[in-house]
Amino acid sequence: MNQTLEKKSFQEALVAGFPHLNVEQWMNKWKENDTWDNRALSALTELDMDQPDWTYVAARCYLNGLYEQVQATRQIDEEYTQFSALIEELVEKGIYDERLKAYTRDELHELEAAFQGNEDERFTYVGIKTLADRYLARDFDGTLLELPQERWMVISMMLMVNEPVEKRVELVKESYWALSHLYMTVATPTLANAGKKGGQLSSCFIDTVEDDLRSIFDSCTDAATVSKNGGGLGVYLGKIRAKGSSIRGFKGVSSGVIPWMKQLNNVAVSVDQLGQRQGAIAVYLDVWHKDIFSFLDAKLNNGDERQRTHDLFTAVSVPDVFMEAVDNRDNWYLFDPHEVREVMGFSLEDHYDEEKGAGSFRERYEQCVNHPLLSKEEVPAIEIMKRVMISQLETGTPYMFYRDTANRLNPNSHNGMIYGSNLCTEIMQNMSSTVVTEEALEDGTIRITKKPGDYVVCNLSSLSIANVLKDDVLDRVITIQIRMLDNVIDINKLDVKQAELTNQTYRAIGGGTYGWHHHLARNGIKWESEEAVEEVERVYEKINYAAIKASLSLAKEKGAYPKFKGSEWETGAYFNKRDYNTPQWQELQSEVKEHGIRNGYLLAVAPNATTALIAGSTASIDPIFSKLYMEEKKNYRIPVVAPELNSETTWLYKAAHLIDQKWSIRQNGRRQRHVDQGISFNIYVPNNVRAKDLLELHMLAWQEGLKTTYYVRSTSSTVEDCESCSS
Repeated sequence: MNQTLEKKSFQEALVAGFPHLNVEQWMNKWKENDTWDNRALSALTELDMDQPDWTYVAARCYLNGLYEQVQATRQIDEEYTQFSALIEELVEKGIYDERLKAYTRDELHELEAAFQGNEDERFTYVGIKTLADRYLARDFDGTLLELPQERWMVISMMLMVNEPVEKRVELVKESYWALSHLYMTVATPTLANAGKKGGQLSSCFIDTVEDDLRSIFDSCTDAATVSKNGGGLGVYLGKIRAKGSSIRGFKGVSSGVIPWMKQLNNVAVSVDQLGQRQGAIAVYLDVWHKDIFSFLDAKLNNGDERQRTHDLFTAVSVPDVFMEAVDNRDNWYLFDPHEVREVMGFSLEDHYDEEKGAGSFRERYEQCVNHPLLSKEEVPAIEIMKRVMISQLETGTPYMFYRDTANRLNPNSHNGMIYGSNLCTEIMQNMSSTVVTEEALEDGTIRITKKPGDYVVCNLSSLSIANVLKDDVLDRVITIQIRMLDNVIDINKLDVKQAELTNQTYRAIGGGTYGWHHHLARNGIKWESEEAVEEVERVYEKINYAAIKASLSLAKEKGAYPKFKGSEWETGAYFNKRDYNTPQWQELQSEVKEHGIRNGYLLAVAPNATTALIAGSTASIDPIFSKLYMEEKKNYRIPVVAPELNSETTWLYKAAHLIDQKWSIRQNGRRQRHVDQGISFNIYVPNNVRAKDLLELHMLAWQEGLKTTYYVRSTSSTVEDCESCSS
């Protein structure tokens, strides 16, 4: 393309997209660089908060470069043409999944006619660059083969491939509509792998480790398999005996949980995620476990390196009675779970308080405290909490998991319990250990048998709150979103077989949201206000209602999940616990009881920073970090401006570290009522926060009914979000 045509195309792109801007002024600043990408970066060097729309100018330049690359590679005259040829060629090359061959040429021509190339204009520069760099299909030598709208279409085709032939094209179009309008995004593994050959579509997994050598090393193998395929992992270690416990009757010989954490740390480092980043594993331990102090110190930068696991993320499983002890400045007792099983005849971790202030956990805990033959360590509860906060301010972790609240609100408590969460603290589903046995057969072979436990799987996607509410399409988007997520379960291929079985047992999905601060700012609502708290209540009740209704509709069409019978969905306890008693809710409850629900778990709010960036909105339910910041990766720094920043919204985009966190906690308490699983919720504090103030925030989070808190993000620590859960 000669320079005259290039300059004309560049200018036309600016005028077409931004007729209200002084294009000539910017054309005079433009320098003759070698590529469209360089021109985009040149435009961005002038970007500031007074002219935030110029991120779209740069995006248009970058898109023109993508179009040119693909036209040259595929030898087509115009973008978004010859789609059927693309599918056939990339299936033949082994880049696309063979299951896409299920679509006929006529269907492919119909889908090509549905392309809306002008939807590319929705991207910001950082959004389109992130999508192109990480997710668009490329040849084995890195040559770009796929354009943004084609990625949305291929994802839609893959997720609808098993739908009845007579309606699947319309369902593909509906999925494409939701994705192309940036009304929703799918989780990073789905975004990267759907429609491509190999790679799984689920984000995160949760394992429960039994207290025996075989279970521990089997869990390490499964963790390696999950990491290899790009998933994050949560691992519950609370059943493992403490340091100094007995082994086969020999006292004082157990080395505790830290050596097994070291094993998992090695897995995280040595088995990377698709060659892009090391594995990501969070480990959960009960606050009454005798190894809790060494566990809390495991990520610190000082001390004995033999006791450190810097590459793991730590999380503490906390019962109500511990928080009461902290509040009352009472003492707390630490036990060895193995000894509890031996002496008491029960596992303390297998119980929780069924009611606020009363229940089987505190009863069992008191029995352990008062038993004369059971060894125990007595410490002030506040001292443990101090160690928690010291680690949080230095490393951002441990996460807090309020186990009693999580289990009381578990809709499938009839079939198990929840010991911990995942890497990002938003997934809460029944968990149990896989038991492995082996026997020698008469023919000289050895048969290894696994009795599978509940190995939790997260299937995630997220709504753009700001966009779906602005365009009044929430019900329509959620209806197709739930179907897309449900289909992930059936088309996904998981190498950890007990995870595959658990996926089918509960058919659990995690619909989430992003763009909350964007929504508040657009509607003139201050974050620190009662109006914002009430808006949370209004919006998330609508989301939950729409999600349950969509899953009910799927149950009528395809059947309820296998463990529906006896669940709180069937008994109505799910609705009663949340005070859903209006006529509309009562009618929905009656229908669910009669027809069932397709998915045993429905909602979970992940961090989703990356895909929110692609969609041009704010991450998750978090306040913005800054109105203008630099998105930094290995090979670039890109300025990013808060969405729709103008003279009116600028006053509503208060930075996270300047916001009174009590307002955020109150919002999240209201939000949690409507989310059956969990929410990745960060606490933002200055680096000079007083211990008293941080403790007050933790106490408020527990009192407001939060199931978890994620990172404590202080201005002195840097923490990294899980890309797998970025949905």
